[in-house]
Amino acid sequence: MTAPGLHVTEDDAVLTLRFDRPEVFNALDGPMVASACEEIERASARDDVRVVLLTGTGPAFSTGADIGGEGAHERFDVRALDAANRLVRAIVGCDKPVVAGVNGIAAGVGLSAALACDLAVAKRSASFLLAFTRVGLMPDGGAAATVAAAVGRARAMRLALLAEPLPADEAHAAGLISHCVADEEYDDALAHVASRLRHGAPLGLAATKRAVNAMALPLLEETLDFERTTQTMLLRTVDVAEGMAAFSEKRRPRFTGA
Repeated sequence: MTAPGLHVTEDDAVLTLRFDRPEVFNALDGPMVASACEEIERASARDDVRVVLLTGTGPAFSTGADIGGEGAHERFDVRALDAANRLVRAIVGCDKPVVAGVNGIAAGVGLSAALACDLAVAKRSASFLLAFTRVGLMPDGGAAATVAAAVGRARAMRLALLAEPLPADEAHAAGLISHCVADEEYDDALAHVASRLRHGAPLGLAATKRAVNAMALPLLEETLDFERTTQTMLLRTVDVAEGMAAFSEKRRPRFTGA
């Protein structure tokens, strides 16, 4: 059964998974991620699915893990990291092309998921944000590997350390995403990309995806493991508790290095 917050449809061999919690900018909870993983993992063995499309409803693709509310640092633990890692592994390991339709802001592990996809088609009004350090955390979901592979070390450090939003046109120019289109052309552009892939040779596309990922992301598994270990330690710090509290209270955090 599909979890609330994830809308699943299928049309012309395109399996669409839509994050559907617009009231919280499609923040991801455990059941949503688990359902998305199950759908993507099953898609590899489905002859009736040629393309997987991952997108969002409303003004955001996804702002990442749901860390709002009181005591968020106590609820957010290694299980959330394992869920994020499973999603990234499912996307990268899927034999079918996986396309991110970035309809709005992609932040945190939402950005990690988008960058794990094979192609990312973004509205020009969309933006990209590695927001982890704003709450005392580090990037996870393989972002340390995928961002650096796409834009290089210097730009990756700027995105990760300063947590600056990157507009879609700049993200495209930097090589972070494959397509940036005018908002009014987004639906047609996304449908065109999905159609091109749907009519492609399935075995050739799968082999191409595996080859490119093997060369571009050879350390993805090591990165996921490193992020999991280090993020777990950070989750126990006073700074993360303060960062998540500040996020919920809409104020600037006061980090002390503890």
